Amino acid sequence: MSLPTLASVGSALASLTLQRALSLTANRLSRSRVRMETGLQDPRAEAECLVSYALSVPVERLVRYRRRPLTGRQRRRLAWLIALRTRRRLPLPYLVGEAFFAGRSFHVDRRVLIPRSLIENILDDSEGLALWMDPERLGRILDLGTGSGCLAITLALAYPGARVDGSDICPRALAVADINRRRFRLGGDRLRLIRSDLFQNLPRECYDLIVANPPYVAPGEYASLPREYRHEPGRALRAGEGGLALVAAILRQAADHLAPGGWLICEVGDRGQETLLARWPDFPGEWVHFHFGRSGVFVIDRDSLVRWRGEGWHGDEGVQG
Repeated sequence: MSLPTLASVGSALASLTLQRALSLTANRLSRSRVRMETGLQDPRAEAECLVSYALSVPVERLVRYRRRPLTGRQRRRLAWLIALRTRRRLPLPYLVGEAFFAGRSFHVDRRVLIPRSLIENILDDSEGLALWMDPERLGRILDLGTGSGCLAITLALAYPGARVDGSDICPRALAVADINRRRFRLGGDRLRLIRSDLFQNLPRECYDLIVANPPYVAPGEYASLPREYRHEPGRALRAGEGGLALVAAILRQAADHLAPGGWLICEVGDRGQETLLARWPDFPGEWVHFHFGRSGVFVIDRDSLVRWRGEGWHGDEGVQG
């Protein structure tokens, strides 16, 4: 069955109530087999979000208007959104300018990756960071490669006594992070945004916690990703050396920016975990085990990092891929 054209979508929507429009949209999403890792991961939920955006009606109020017919303008707008989602494979958050992370809504657009860091699951856990460190002692936190700012903002809100820095090499990404910082009314005393290539512009800064979700997709793996991912900034996804180029740089430099007793939390993905352990079998970091059976995130304290870096560091050895 061929994918719907804009005309066919608009024709199918003619004279429909909101409730039927929801059903039709969910059906179109399912039939077109769009990938939902970058969205709400469920056709019905995505349909509700698209209809809500097209009609300018909050999702929680859709049920109130379920029997109301769509106007011609609403039908055209919804048809266009469905076509962009199903034919061009534009991810839902880019269509509606919004993504959810750690239970909060963040502005996103194509200047930044869509928030989906596995580190979110650590912050959502009832014990959270307390499994490794005393959250009360977190005076300074760095989100390295902050992108939209979702991790930095989540940390600033979770630990109001801490000063948080969010750094990124891309000024366009930092502009989005600033939109979100202002959305959550966090001043510069609570959250600083700094343009920096990793630690380059942070020469004298030391932190109790550094979190990082750097690019870690190997070039060969990137070429096989679903079309939805091609709309995201490639520079924020791809990395050389089998995906470990930036991870290796972080491991080489992070200890110099961690205070005594400080910790690094870094996401490398499932495949990145395999590549990292193949490259450095003696890596002393602890891999976080999530309830859904994945890991791809390691935690390591400053002393272990310094000791490993001094004893058996081979960070300049390349990996093909």
